Amino acid sequence: MAGPTLKQGRERRRWWARPLRWWHTLALAGGVLCAPFGFAGNQKEEALADGVRVALSNAIHDARPPKPVAADKQQFDVWHAAMSERLKRKLPDELTRREFLETAWYEARRAGLDPSLVLGLIQVESAYRKYAVSIVGARGYMQVMPFWTNVIGDRDRSKLFNMQTNLRYGCSILRMYIDMEQGNLYLALGRYNGSRGRPEYPNAVLAAWNKWKL
Repeated sequence: MAGPTLKQGRERRRWWARPLRWWHTLALAGGVLCAPFGFAGNQKEEALADGVRVALSNAIHDARPPKPVAADKQQFDVWHAAMSERLKRKLPDELTRREFLETAWYEARRAGLDPSLVLGLIQVESAYRKYAVSIVGARGYMQVMPFWTNVIGDRDRSKLFNMQTNLRYGCSILRMYIDMEQGNLYLALGRYNGSRGRPEYPNAVLAAWNKWKL
């Protein structure tokens, strides 16, 4: 029996490529931003000690406004000027960009994180898309899994699309994972992504962090 012709072979290759093109198109459209071949994470719902859960809950419900304190103002102004210029393409509106950077700085510092690390993580997780939703349901800038609103929040999952709420959850959860891993950022990042022990995600975030450093 004769084998497939060159034309038939091309058609077969086109057919196999269609699913990838479909996911890629959907990703670019903003529906599913973390395609199957990307870094779609799946934070695990873990049993937390009561003290850890209460501390996280208290951090989430802290009502202080996300503004840099006076002692940090000069440092923030230098950082903001550099980051604002780099973020213009992702967040073209100046007021939105200012609010975002103020919030990222405040929430990162509040959790004991480098604000530029948080920007690198957001770049990998959502590419700075406020309404990003992954294929596993993670939401917002820092791709927070909705179950966290049941564990430490008020069960209102829609709030994960609020900028400050999303960054507060994300920074607090990452801080918790760093503490759980006794300061090992590499393992903590893997845990944040639900891929602890695998190198792809931590390496991607660390590389992005280097690009956002001053």
